[in-house]
Amino acid sequence: MEEKGKGSERWGGAISNLTEMSSNLESLQKLLLKKAVFVDEETFARASLTAEQARTIKILQQRVETLERELDAAITAAARARSEKRQAEAAQKAAELRTQEITRELENTTKVFELHMEELRAKQEEIDKRDNDIKLLEAIIQTLGGKESSSIRG
Repeated sequence: MEEKGKGSERWGGAISNLTEMSSNLESLQKLLLKKAVFVDEETFARASLTAEQARTIKILQQRVETLERELDAAITAAARARSEKRQAEAAQKAAELRTQEITRELENTTKVFELHMEELRAKQEEIDKRDNDIKLLEAIIQTLGGKESSSIRG
């Protein structure tokens, strides 16, 4: 920003010098037009050169003003781009954090699911074991019940 201030100062000084020179040249040109009826070739050549220089100065001054506006627009665009970049980086960081959080949640859910599955398998094994025990007891009961029926009949 400091360099911009120095550059603006120099451009401002140059523009004021050009403006002053332009006014002086215009005054001289008006004076020549009003008071001079005849001038020698050298004076006419100087006046013509002065008028041409005045026109050139005016064109250059306009060009400087245009360039200053373009520079200001470029600086503003660059500032906006930096701001948008910072916002995009912040959004990306937030998205990355959210992704990590979701990943942790999924890992925790997976662990809980695995524990529940282990518990369900253990319960299923216990149920299967009890079913087998019940079937065995039923077979024993049928066997004993069948012998009792035979001994009562006989």
